[in-house]
Amino acid sequence: MSGIILVAVIALICGILLSVASVVFAVPVDETQVKIRAVLPGANCGACGFSGCDGYAAALAAGTAEPGLCSPGGQEVAQQCAEILGKTAGEMVKKVALVNCFGTCENAGTKMNYVGVNTCQAASLMFAGDSTCAYGCLGKGDCAAACPEKAIIVHDGMAMIDQDRCVGCGICVKTCPKHIISLIPYGQKTHVLCSNTDKGPDAVKVCKVSCIGCMKCQKTCQHDAIHVVNFNAVIDYDKCVDCGECAAVCPRNAITKTAVKAEAQAPKAPEAPAAE
Repeated sequence: MSGIILVAVIALICGILLSVASVVFAVPVDETQVKIRAVLPGANCGACGFSGCDGYAAALAAGTAEPGLCSPGGQEVAQQCAEILGKTAGEMVKKVALVNCFGTCENAGTKMNYVGVNTCQAASLMFAGDSTCAYGCLGKGDCAAACPEKAIIVHDGMAMIDQDRCVGCGICVKTCPKHIISLIPYGQKTHVLCSNTDKGPDAVKVCKVSCIGCMKCQKTCQHDAIHVVNFNAVIDYDKCVDCGECAAVCPRNAITKTAVKAEAQAPKAPEAPAAE
């Protein structure tokens, strides 16, 4: 019995000491930060430029960041954060991911029979991958596996993004070892679907729709919205008005004038059988 009493006394003393320590060493809680964190989506994608939602909430509460940087949360979350801070939320431009490549099985072939770990990261370490284009999509699905919204599928040898599902978190951008995925304004229809920076004669050999840096698009654009950089056309979406003139003159069809979406939707969960 004395042993039980001794243990009970020790437990009581420890409980008291822990209670005192929790008060003495308590870290002050920023109520504003807590409120902001509660409305953030919790994707922890880093698209805002901070170390996840906690980092962004702390920066907003400290006044070192502005509402509207959370792509997954969109305009609604930006408005809620602004109300908590007593500010006015500006208009937020929704962004979605785009694969800057159209190296399908028909357009780009394979230069070897790759046998190994079936990921883009692993394949890219083996002579830049099995695609004939060293800059193109490898189609192993690293981005699809990383996408929290299941907005990416691998179809016809390359990754394709359903932009209606995409929330612009940017996780796929960081995941792609080829760095050919970018975030663009939602609804934008004119895109350069090539990331090859080799000179024209070399680019022609590896893909049917490769950019050859001929500069016809740059010379045609009346809005100074497209320029050839390192033998590859790049669109400035802040200036582009989606007129499509650059796509019309591209001799390689490397520029599109249609909204790019996955040709097949990501698999949906099977419906439950109807009750008899």
